[in-house]
Amino acid sequence: MIKAVIFDMFETLITLFEGRTYFSEDIAADVGLPEDFFRKEWHITEPARTRGEYTIEEALTITLKKLGIYSADLVQQIAKKRRDALGDTFAAIPDDTIRLLKTLHEKGLSVGLISNTFSDERDMIRSSQLNPLFDAVMISYEQGICKPDPAIFNAMMKALNVKADECLYVGDGGSRELFAAREIGMTAVQCTWFHDRAFEPHIPCPLLDEFPHVDTQMDVIKFIENLDGAPASGNNK
Repeated sequence: MIKAVIFDMFETLITLFEGRTYFSEDIAADVGLPEDFFRKEWHITEPARTRGEYTIEEALTITLKKLGIYSADLVQQIAKKRRDALGDTFAAIPDDTIRLLKTLHEKGLSVGLISNTFSDERDMIRSSQLNPLFDAVMISYEQGICKPDPAIFNAMMKALNVKADECLYVGDGGSRELFAAREIGMTAVQCTWFHDRAFEPHIPCPLLDEFPHVDTQMDVIKFIENLDGAPASGNNK
């Protein structure tokens, strides 16, 4: 029986492709460099940014200094544009996302979040209306580990006091999260409701035939009911 539902954040509960977007090609344009040239250096810092070793501002400082174009004002300009774009994302949390999380709680299921994030994304998550709807939150920037490392999934199960076979993991599939969840013993499903929003080179994951799909947020409830053979409910609250 499913007792806990664990979600990814971006392209699962919310989408970065809402309102203003501000990705590496946009930063490259702002600093006057070719996209590929900037992106190569910027992506070198991504693992450390994700594990909480650098804030966005620190990673920008390192990258811009390597490229010979550093200024404190430029770092702050880029960081602000990222925050503004993230603000659009978190201002447009779908009603069905809120409804899904509240429905899971009403049915007695625990709700968790595992998200690979940078410092500014972490700040937005923690201050958002979604944060209180999770029973446990594992953010890579805070934990120092990131998906697909099994350790972050194990930390979530410990926090929720559940076993792997009692967990449903829901994500878009980026960072090989679905494979990692399945390998640890969870049931894993790929959400597709934001799939058509993303554009290259930022599509986090193609549609995967290896996993069942849920096409709307409330399809998660139906999926659990079909798994358990009865209306979704848990006994761990």
